[in-house]
Amino acid sequence: MRTRADILSVIPLASGDVTVDEAGYLTDPNLWTKDFVRYIANCEMITLTDLHWQVLAEMRGYFERQGIAMDQRFILKFLAQKFDTDKVGTKQKLFELFPYGYIKQAVKMAGMRQPRGWSTG
Repeated sequence: MRTRADILSVIPLASGDVTVDEAGYLTDPNLWTKDFVRYIANCEMITLTDLHWQVLAEMRGYFERQGIAMDQRFILKFLAQKFDTDKVGTKQKLFELFPYGYIKQAVKMAGMRQPRGWSTG
């Protein structure tokens, strides 16, 4: 469910203040920084690994090229190629990285706006 866009908060970070919506998604993806990732990871109780940073870099690169957030199927493909695994193994790896979901954690950490409605199947 999409949050109300009129409920905003400012998060002070070492790299500069950022504004987030009610659910903690950046209101301006261009203000994304590694400080923001660390802040969200801390809030979500995720210990960042090199693989997290690789996934987030893939997502940010896609955003810079396409101007939109990357759909989960592209991250699954990225992980499948990286680990030479099947669909089940790939989904398990994504779940290990982001246990509360691709949209709730990965998309938020990558600095994307909260999707209005999105099939991530």
